[in-house]
Parts: sequence; structure tokens; C-alpha cells
Amino acid sequence: MYRNTTCGELRLADAGKHVEIAGWVQKTRKMGGMTFVDVRDRYGLTQVVFDSENNPELFEAANKLGREYVVRISGKVEERTSKNNNIPTGEVEIIADGLKVLNKSKTPPFTIEDNTDGGDDLRMKYRYLDLRRPCVKKNLELRHRMAFEIRRYLDSKGFLEIETPILVKSTPEGARDFVVPSRMNPGEFYALPQSPQLFKQLLMVSGYDRYFQIAKCFRDEDLRADRQPEFTQIDCEMSFVEQEDVIDMFEGLVKHIFKYVKGIDFTEPFPRMTWNDAMRLYGSDKPDLRFGMEFVELTDLAKGHGFAVVDDAELTVGIVAKGCAGYSRKQIDELTEFVKRPQVGAKGLMWVKFEPDGSIKSSVGKFYTPEELQEWGKRAGAEAGDLMLVMSGDAMKTRKQLCELRLEMGNRLGLRDKNTFACLWIVDFPLFEWDEETQRYYAMHHPFTSPNPEDIPMLRTDTGNVRATAYDIVVNGTELGGGSIRIHDSELQNEMFELLGFTPEKAQEQFGFLMSAFQYGAPPHGGLALGFDRFVSILAGLDSIRDTIAFPKNNSGRDVMNESPSPIDQAQLDELELQLKAKSNDE
Repeated sequence: MYRNTTCGELRLADAGKHVEIAGWVQKTRKMGGMTFVDVRDRYGLTQVVFDSENNPELFEAANKLGREYVVRISGKVEERTSKNNNIPTGEVEIIADGLKVLNKSKTPPFTIEDNTDGGDDLRMKYRYLDLRRPCVKKNLELRHRMAFEIRRYLDSKGFLEIETPILVKSTPEGARDFVVPSRMNPGEFYALPQSPQLFKQLLMVSGYDRYFQIAKCFRDEDLRADRQPEFTQIDCEMSFVEQEDVIDMFEGLVKHIFKYVKGIDFTEPFPRMTWNDAMRLYGSDKPDLRFGMEFVELTDLAKGHGFAVVDDAELTVGIVAKGCAGYSRKQIDELTEFVKRPQVGAKGLMWVKFEPDGSIKSSVGKFYTPEELQEWGKRAGAEAGDLMLVMSGDAMKTRKQLCELRLEMGNRLGLRDKNTFACLWIVDFPLFEWDEETQRYYAMHHPFTSPNPEDIPMLRTDTGNVRATAYDIVVNGTELGGGSIRIHDSELQNEMFELLGFTPEKAQEQFGFLMSAFQYGAPPHGGLALGFDRFVSILAGLDSIRDTIAFPKNNSGRDVMNESPSPIDQAQLDELELQLKAKSNDE
């Protein structure tokens, strides 16, 4: 063995022991006749002392060590004179009597420390170095512990972990598939699974009434902080259940993991909110409830005053920022520019200040009297010292724009504390969403989501208002996961396909194996999938899921470390009987 202890293990009780450690040189400090070397491994950091008086040859060798050299050091553990309370091993040090350089290192392109001087692009290019940083290691350790505890918990509830295929049939509903050409079947393709949806339903037909899998999923979609082209979800399905059974089971899992990781004991049931209420009050189906600022509709009070922006709008709606009447013109201009950004897409912003002295100032003061603006404030619960921010336009679009402004104000006012957790369930989603471009309905979740039993008679007559038996769990404004009760009746499933524009032939082509299985006694079933990467990032207090993944992609879906995706040899293309289309000059 190269070592008999780790760099994070030694304590004052070990003083007097002769030990051997192995690891990487974090830093060296030369102080006269002594050189101090910090050696790091996965478990921690230990200080080693080289003394020129007692061992001049070893001292000279230590002075030649560079950052990230791999070393093996032996020596005696002694109590430190100057202790370091910031690290667990800070009360002791090793007085070296042996040193072997196992491997030299080039000077790394950034410092291997929590507060590194490397930017995101550089860290991703040298991800194998970035993974040495303690803060990144801590995230991966958390991921490991959570995976084990999730498995333990679900096993205790009677779930079986069953793997499902990675090479599957392409079913291009929802996000775009990643496709894989088949050499043995030229001209035909597999897809990588967007989720194990069809297979877990087949497992319910097969009688495995409690299934789970910590599953890799793949979606070829535009990326953002909480998305990667390949991601991991805690995928679960249950038979002979209704919505309440699924919600109760997985609320229990989420509460258990919060208690296990953070020591937080949620004793009350998570609140429920309908999709309609979430959109009406927060403009989002994943509202952040760590702070208030609920939307207040002002359409009836605002219309009819000769202000075309409002008079021509479908909706006028506002929020109240408590204690912000002192915002300067510059600060309000910054908010106006924020909502005009392409990511938000608003044309402008109205504001009303309810001054501490009782007076009112507003950007729309020439259209409304102070008394009329006071009515706006009264409806919204505004008080002296508050600032009201108001937007007008198309109802759904305006709500989403105001949602972005609400979150921005939450950030500016420090109301989105990462150590505070607000969990809730969103229920009663619409079953369908209408697409103007294609003039057809699409499934808001997927084609196998069961309609609310009360709404089944409305499928043909009032399609857009049919509710789904679907549910999402939201934590701090992030969709942690979601699921639904599935359709298990072949006739209802066929009707769903028809409403979604599938011909019988197309439905058979894409989902024939599932429809065939349903004819052999499919039980009522439902399930849920939790975003594992997102769950880890929330509990780790991260803004992005990227640092919960060992080797992530960047926002262009590229791995800049191994330079993928990349072209393949012509020989491989020939073997697959594929020909690349030449790019036109316009491309």
C-alpha cells in the first residue's frame, strides 16, 4: 500500500504515530530552514513539515515540489504549535522522514481551490482538475449519499429497481430525440430514451407493481442552468393507485431526503395549488413560495382612462415590492430594461410609488388621479413606503413576464434564501395545450396521461378545459419532478391519440406494442419522476445542475474536455450506409 492513513484522518489522538500518506501537493510555504507542504487527497488536507537541520537532503527535495505533484510521504505525527481551526486535521502535522515523488505535474491552468481563479469554460476544459476542488467533490459525495438513501428508502417500501433499455424506438412527441443509426439494420435508427415511460408502464402490465430506477435520460433540447442533454431521474411507477397514493408516497421520500441531508423535518403536508391558481397568482406552474408578491389583477380599475397601452390590453396586473418606494429613477430604469430583455420580452413597465408621507408618484400619473392609483394600491394591499410594478398585454404572456420580474425582485431584495425551502404540489394541469402554428392540440405532459375522470365527457366538447390527473412537486421555484395517473383503458387511449392528431396507423406504428399490452389486463397505474440532478443541486445550494454531474456538457451541448460531439470517419459512415448532406453557402 502507498499509504496507511488518509490526508483527512489524522487527529490529536494520533500524535506520536508513524504514518504514510499519499496525495497531491496543494501548496508549499518556505520559511527559512523549514518548508511546509500541504498534501491533499479525496478525504482532506494534512500539513507536512520538512526541516533543513534534521534532514537537509529531504528538505532540498521538498523545495523542488510543485503544485499538484503526486507524492508519498512518511513521518511522525506531532501536535501543531500554530493550529488551523478551519480544517479537521488542523491540530496536527507530520514531521517528514521520507518523500517520494510518484508523478510530476505541469502547472495547472487554474488554482485547485474552492475560490478558484478559473472561469467556467476553462474549468470545463480541464474538468478532471476541477473535480479535485473540495467544493465539487463535496457535491459528488452528496449525490452518492442521496442515491444510496433513495434506494434504501424505496426498497423499504417494496419497490424493485429494474433497468430499462437505452436503445429504444423513436417516438417524437415532446422534446427531440437523440437518434442512433443501426449498422445491422441499415437505414433504421434507435433513439435514446427521453424517459423510461413506455417500459415502466409495460412493467405494470407485467405485474411488477412497484418499480423504480435511477435512470439516464436524453433530450435534444436547448440548454439552461437546470438542463443537460443527458440527465438522471428517479423514475417510479405503481399499480392499483390513485393520485393521492402517488403523492403521499413520494412526498414521504422527499421529506425523508430533506431530513437525511439537511436535518429539516417537514411535519405538515406540502401545500397544494391548482395550475390555474399558480398561473393567476404567480405566472408560473413552478412558483417560488419563499416570498409573497402575489399578482393582483387591475384590469377593471385600469381600463377606460385614455391610456391605449392599458385599454387595448387583455390583462393589467401588478405586484407590490414592500418598502421599495425609495427606489431611485436609475433603479426603476434598470427594472424597465430588465423586462425589455429578449428573455422576458415586455415592451415596458408601469410603476406607482406609495411614499411614506402618503403622497403618490407614478409613471402613469397623467392618466390616473392619485385617488384612482390609491384604489390600485388598496386592492393590492400596498402601504406607505411600497412600490407597485404593473404590466399590461396578452394575459398569458404578461403573467409570464411579470413572473420574471417578481423573481428578479426576490433576488434583489434577498428573499430567495437558499437555506429556506418551500415545497408544494401543483395539481389539475390542463390535459392539452393548443399550438397556434400547427393548429392542433398537444399533450401537456405525454399522450398516456389520464384525464380527470370528471372531465372525460368534455374530451370532445370542451377539449381545452379538460384537466389532467397530473401533479408536479415544486421546491423553491424549481420543478423537482412530476407525474400522472396513466390511461390503462385501450378505448380511452385510442380516443386520446385521435384528439392529438394521430391516425390509427400512426398510433400503431409508434405505440403498437403498448396498446397490444393493454389488451392483456393492464392494471390502473401511475407514477412520478424526480429530477435527481436538480434534487442534489437544490440541497447543495447550487444555481446550476452542472456541478452535480461529474462530466457535464456546456450550454451548447458540447463536452469541451473530450471535444464531443465530433465528426466520424468516412469508413464509419460507409459502414452505417449514411451520407452527410453538404452544407449550402447560406448555412
